[in-house]
Amino acid sequence: MNVAIDLGNTRTKAALFNGTHLLEMEEGLPLEALPQWASERGAKAAIIGSVSAAAEALQAKIEKICPCLVLNPSLPVPLQKKYETPETLGADRLAASVGGWVYRKKHPVLVIDAGTCITYDFVDAEATYRGGAISPGLHMRLKALHNFTARLPLIDHVPEQNPLLGQSTGGSMLSGVVNGLSAEIEGMIRQFEADAGKADVLICGGDAKFFESKINRPIFVVPELVLIGLNEILRYNAPEI
Repeated sequence: MNVAIDLGNTRTKAALFNGTHLLEMEEGLPLEALPQWASERGAKAAIIGSVSAAAEALQAKIEKICPCLVLNPSLPVPLQKKYETPETLGADRLAASVGGWVYRKKHPVLVIDAGTCITYDFVDAEATYRGGAISPGLHMRLKALHNFTARLPLIDHVPEQNPLLGQSTGGSMLSGVVNGLSAEIEGMIRQFEADAGKADVLICGGDAKFFESKINRPIFVVPELVLIGLNEILRYNAPEI
């Protein structure tokens, strides 16, 4: 049994795998509960992907239960990195890229992670990570409108439908952010295809399902994509698992 842990900016996710088969996924567990969660599920190996500084401390605790890796720039992965600064490539972006490439049976993929930030990452048919883009996410944009102006309100709740013609200040903000971000995603998909060729488009992250119905293109929503990638990286580094 393998355990994959994704320590994101706003969410913590953990998953239990038997080989490549996802058995269980848990979201929102506090860090201090993760070692016991892994122990109760008979973990034989674990991997942590993190965009925070908490990974090493958590690794030390889990290693009392089973071997545990942390995804860092020196850890081998099943992709070649065509990236000028591979040491700065976020663990979440890399794991999602590996997960997308494996999930689509090693076809070219464009992985979109709609979380705190919106990230776009492309992997070609030769298993080469070609790079991508980073943009502010849905709630980051709404907070920025409030934080960098004197009178625009802070909007916490985003309704499913947001008309293009906002009928209030809040409605106009939601129109600009939601419809603007939807247009950005569609435009970025077109640009990636024009530059790098056709690819399967996968979307993950906390806001993935929100945008699923707003993108007028074939996309696959795979919420567990980062965890799938982490598990694949663990298996790549421990072939006997």
